[in-house]
Amino acid sequence: MPKAMFIGASGCGKTTLYQRLYDLPLNFSKTQALEFNGQIIDTPGEYLENRSYYSALLVTSMEVELVALVMDCTDTQTVFPPGFARMFTRPAVGIVTKIDLLDENAKSSYAEDSLRLAGVERLIRTSAYALVGIEELKGLLGL
Repeated sequence: MPKAMFIGASGCGKTTLYQRLYDLPLNFSKTQALEFNGQIIDTPGEYLENRSYYSALLVTSMEVELVALVMDCTDTQTVFPPGFARMFTRPAVGIVTKIDLLDENAKSSYAEDSLRLAGVERLIRTSAYALVGIEELKGLLGL
């Protein structure tokens, strides 16, 4: 059984994060369908951006132990409705990506606030390039 499912908007860094977690070369590619990669299911951004695909996310979540809501720290709009994480029967963690792009003095970002409002139980700040939060995430996923 895969350990986690990554859900987030197109371009938020889900695939890049997966590649970094498995020490793969960082190749930018658009995820077109559900991709089962070891212990991680990478979902297309459209599954979140189009509510008619929510049922696919719900069904797929039954195959994982953890739902990871992923959001780019530079985003100024969210696609996660308040309480979004509560529709899953699995624990939900928030992953803020590209944290190396956030102002050093910022204690929080819009993404972190949005993920908290979406109902995640824990937040992890990551950067696939600066290797921030990668070991913490690997530990959570048992990688």
